[in-house]
Amino acid sequence: MAEKATIARPYARAAFEYARAGNALPGWSQFLATASAVAIDPQVSGLIGSPKVTATQLAKLVMDVAGAQSPANAGNFAQLLADNRRLNLLPHIAAQYEQMRADAESTADVTLTSAVALSAEQQARFTAALTKRLKRTVRLHCSVDPNLVGGAVIRAGDFVIDGSLKGRLEKLTTLMAS
Repeated sequence: MAEKATIARPYARAAFEYARAGNALPGWSQFLATASAVAIDPQVSGLIGSPKVTATQLAKLVMDVAGAQSPANAGNFAQLLADNRRLNLLPHIAAQYEQMRADAESTADVTLTSAVALSAEQQARFTAALTKRLKRTVRLHCSVDPNLVGGAVIRAGDFVIDGSLKGRLEKLTTLMAS
């Protein structure tokens, strides 16, 4: 069977193209995030494969939770996914949609995990340096992990910079063990 991400790609692309044409990228982001949360909820995920629940009922459930703020034709999209038994792909569709949106808007979500909380000035310097390095507008998300001992780990998709003391110690341990 094909990988879920591969099956999700045409749906994500269709949603993205429709949202871009209608200048509704943020609305579709919100809808897909909410619909994904519905699809992975343990109570709902059990219903998705159930023969006792119709595709129309599942699509209605998604739309009832997504609310009236959903963009135009979101209901049709949910119904299409339900009819094709693809509601379980919503998290993959949402992730791919967000990647397409980030590429189109030339933005990057970057997670910076540090051993101690960073000041606003430090965050601004990291944002400026990462914007220059990635050639994108950076949305910096900071978190604290005291287990890093010192330094920080920066993640932007597949791009990772591990400048933590913990990471350096692990490298040293690996070198000494070989």
